[in-house]
Amino acid sequence: MRRIAVVPGSFDPVTLGHLDVIQRAAGLFDELHVLVVHNPGKSALLPITQRVSLIERAIAEAGVPGNVIVSSWSMGLLVDYCVDVGASVLVKGIRSQIDVAYETPMAIVNRNLAGVETIFMLPDPAHAHVSSSLVRQVAALGGDIAPYVPPAVAAFLNRPLA
Repeated sequence: MRRIAVVPGSFDPVTLGHLDVIQRAAGLFDELHVLVVHNPGKSALLPITQRVSLIERAIAEAGVPGNVIVSSWSMGLLVDYCVDVGASVLVKGIRSQIDVAYETPMAIVNRNLAGVETIFMLPDPAHAHVSSSLVRQVAALGGDIAPYVPPAVAAFLNRPLA
């Protein structure tokens, strides 16, 4: 039986912490779906198609194994996507107890709805303080985001506006 997992997130933008979790999760599963989802509670900086493209570039630059599929989903529950692709596991990167408290009820509901288990992964401590919202703030104020994001993301966000 193939072990298939999904790493969901808004990835607005993808950070080095996200990439660390994706890379390590790719080594644990036969197939890993990195799924860009729309979060109605957040105001997006980048359109979903751009986020998918930047994740694909970041994965290629980092040499992540070829068992990773990047796509997006906005047509229902996250577990619906899991069922569609045959995934039995969600992988969630967590940085703090706040993330655990936020993610735990969703993990229980996902297991109850579709039998999909959730695995929490800690990022490398070097990236544990970084969030996409922090990167967006630093970028908006003209700060250097290169230490926090893959090179493709830094290049894209630092490009001159037309």
